[in-house]
Amino acid sequence: MFFVVAGVMHFVIPASYTKIMPVILPFPLELVLISGALEIAGGVGLLMERTRRVAAFGLVALLVAVWPANVQMLLNARQHDAAWWYQLLLWIRLPVQIPLIWWTWRVGATSQHHPLHVPKN
Repeated sequence: MFFVVAGVMHFVIPASYTKIMPVILPFPLELVLISGALEIAGGVGLLMERTRRVAAFGLVALLVAVWPANVQMLLNARQHDAAWWYQLLLWIRLPVQIPLIWWTWRVGATSQHHPLHVPKN
């Protein structure tokens, strides 16, 4: 449900997400909405055994793809001289993405449809 809620937020407050899009990417609003829809679909997909593996792979790819937006958020905060504690949280957020990616991969690995799944006897 974490991914579903996060994806819905892309539609509720899209301006917050377009602000952190790296400037080299075209169509920031469209990319925000697409990534939100993919996050929702991936979150729903994780909930169902039949689609869990594919959803996990997709969400891992999405988490890697949005990493530059997390870096951009930190750069924006530094540029606008945001509070030190906010900048610290953004620094902490970057490495926290790694366990989130790992957790998502592991959720997919619990699927019987995952190539590394080992059935329990």
